[in-house]
Amino acid sequence: MVAPGVSRGYVRPMSLAETLPELPPGANAKPYSVSELAFALKRTLEDAYGYVRLRGEVSKVTRHASGHVYLTLKDERACIDGVVWKAAVRGLKAQPQQGLEVIVTGRITTYPSGSRYQIVIETLEPAGVGALLAQLERLKVKLQGEGLFETGRKRRIPGMPLTVGVITSPTGAVIRDVLHRIRDRWPCRVVVWPVVVQGDSASGQVAAAVRGFNALGPGGGVPRPDVIIVARGGGSVEDLWPFNDEGLARAVSAGVIPLISAVGHETDTTLIDFVSDLRAPTPTGAAEMATPVLAELKAAVSDLDRRMHRCGGHGVEKRRTQLLAASRGLPSRDALLGPARQRFDGAAGRLKAALARNAALHDRDLHGVAARLQPALLDRPRLLKAQRVSDLSARMNRAAARAGERAAAGARLPQLGARMECALGRRLQAAGERLERLEQLRCSLDPDRPLELGFARVHRSDGALARTGAELEGGEAVRLHFKDGDRGAVIDGTPPPRPAARPRTSRPATSDQAELF
Repeated sequence: MVAPGVSRGYVRPMSLAETLPELPPGANAKPYSVSELAFALKRTLEDAYGYVRLRGEVSKVTRHASGHVYLTLKDERACIDGVVWKAAVRGLKAQPQQGLEVIVTGRITTYPSGSRYQIVIETLEPAGVGALLAQLERLKVKLQGEGLFETGRKRRIPGMPLTVGVITSPTGAVIRDVLHRIRDRWPCRVVVWPVVVQGDSASGQVAAAVRGFNALGPGGGVPRPDVIIVARGGGSVEDLWPFNDEGLARAVSAGVIPLISAVGHETDTTLIDFVSDLRAPTPTGAAEMATPVLAELKAAVSDLDRRMHRCGGHGVEKRRTQLLAASRGLPSRDALLGPARQRFDGAAGRLKAALARNAALHDRDLHGVAARLQPALLDRPRLLKAQRVSDLSARMNRAAARAGERAAAGARLPQLGARMECALGRRLQAAGERLERLEQLRCSLDPDRPLELGFARVHRSDGALARTGAELEGGEAVRLHFKDGDRGAVIDGTPPPRPAARPRTSRPATSDQAELF
């Protein structure tokens, strides 16, 4: 805006020639110092315009530590710097915010050290939302309605990436800060995709880089990054505006690799911050979020290792103490094994006598059974077998006779006779083997066989076999049968008392000594 004209009562501006000292006629132009010229211009501008009211959009707001606020007012074709001194900040009706359209009142002045003019703002009131901010808000509402800002769509940043992809300008200070920070924290590979980060082509190049990283396959010539960082330094709204592009936001949302946005300073916000998986306040902060600290991991692992060994040692020592305490309450070895040893010694002492008694009982039972064995018991089975052999031979003879009668009936009769003869031979051989085994059994049960070993059989006068000495009376005549003949004998002495009757089986079925045999 231009200053009001003289018609509003303002003093006519003085020309620059009027503010400088006059030169004598015909003299050469006097050289002025830079300061003299700069302050002369400052006085001319302040005297000519004084107080003005401006309407514009706030951009690039900076709050200094001293309390002063520096900003820029702009419209479609021009911009002007502005400053609000600390004393005037509290009295403003609205605090300056980026993208806010305001009406300000202040003095036009210059900044001689920077050779630029500015307005010293004394009042500031909102006039509406700026055109760029309004456009951005409409786009944010649209993308938010499509769900691109949902928390559920955010991907988790890997804890220990092997490859980090960085999308930024290769010539700025940002890439050096990111590389330096990653190198100090975590040994990994960094792949840089160079792009321009300002201007009309910036959004397209950044979107193409995001799609390019996501299109990389594992095992290719260019390693596929585990996480992507989009980084740019600070700047005005116009400088950061390419990162508010709708196409870039959709490319970031469609990617499958986790992405960290680090555009501008901490107070700067762009559309890519809402669709990214994580927002970093600065590019250096993005490098810290993407990578862990190797030294801290080593220290944590070492601490866990020490704690594990300490806990293991405590557990072993605790169990050793419990074992010692329990062992003191247990009885001694001799106290535990003493009764068992005594029982074992007693059983071992009784074993020999028990074996002798058991052998005597079995010997008596054997003699009782042997006395009942007679040759007739074996003769009957032998005679039955002989009869069966005779019958079988008769049937075979009859079969052979019939076969001879039918010899003329066919040419196969010789073969049938051979087979029958073979079968008959096998059956005769089997019957002979069975008969031989029966004969061996008979010989083993022959009552005269013990006589071959030096024994004698005692018969009473009536020919009955004397099985026990108790049944013989003193003076009774008996016959002793030896291997080579008989001899007579007389029983001498008084007969012993007859023992009480006892069961035929003198040992119980469940006797432990019987089970030994």
